Amino acid sequence: MGDQKKILIVEDEPDVMIYLNAIYEDNGYTTVQATDGIEGFNMAKSEKPDLISLDIAMPNQTGVRTYREYKQDPDLKDIPVIIITAVGDDFRRYLAKLKGFQKPEGFMNKPIDENRLLKMVADILAD
Repeated sequence: MGDQKKILIVEDEPDVMIYLNAIYEDNGYTTVQATDGIEGFNMAKSEKPDLISLDIAMPNQTGVRTYREYKQDPDLKDIPVIIITAVGDDFRRYLAKLKGFQKPEGFMNKPIDENRLLKMVADILAD
């Protein structure tokens, strides 16, 4: 099973991390985890995941800043990102207005809809 896709989960809430990890692994994905944006950036550099599942509100470095760093790094810019946040649609509209903010490949509000998330992941990784 060397063709398993690897997902980096960047999430500071332990319960959400466990939940996302279970969803992804139960559906055939390999996961690696980071609990803040700085660790998530370093993990992306070392692990080269196929997809990044990124929370926005985190300690040490926000998901917005981390996302920008992913998209500005030549080695990471092509890795698709799904932003998962409890902040909601107002935040999504705010992101769309930010100058130079590249739209993420996916966006999911918390609480997480497992079926919708898995379809989003499968669609993104199928490209």
